[in-house]
Amino acid sequence: MDIAECLTLIELLCAREFPALPGRTEHGESGPGYHIAALQTSEEFWEGDGGEREETEAQFEADRDGLAERLGERWGSPRHFSLYSVFERTLAGEELAEPWAGLSGHVPDLLLWRAPEAGRWVALGISQWDKELPFQLLGMVTETDPP
Repeated sequence: MDIAECLTLIELLCAREFPALPGRTEHGESGPGYHIAALQTSEEFWEGDGGEREETEAQFEADRDGLAERLGERWGSPRHFSLYSVFERTLAGEELAEPWAGLSGHVPDLLLWRAPEAGRWVALGISQWDKELPFQLLGMVTETDPP
């Protein structure tokens, strides 16, 4: 992971207008009030004894924390935000705003900042849809307050 490239992409997302409709972008996906970018993606884990998966998960956590340290220099210490209750609420049928509802299905928690100059929330999280599928380090920018 190139931290400088990730920081540049997060800055771009902070400045970019939000689209009127959800859709794919060159970096991930965007919709009304949010942008989500895949900053890093691992290989898949269809074979092996699980050791490589554990090592990859640890590396993604270290990369997230390294990037968080750099973002913390700008915006202070991040808030740890669990998406567990958001996921439970969506399962119970509650309608919650995007990107929070969608992220809660594959990202257990986020490191979250309020970027005062952009008036937006910025978050980092590690996504994995299933144990065989790749990890992704996600960067997210939204104007929608956390639920």
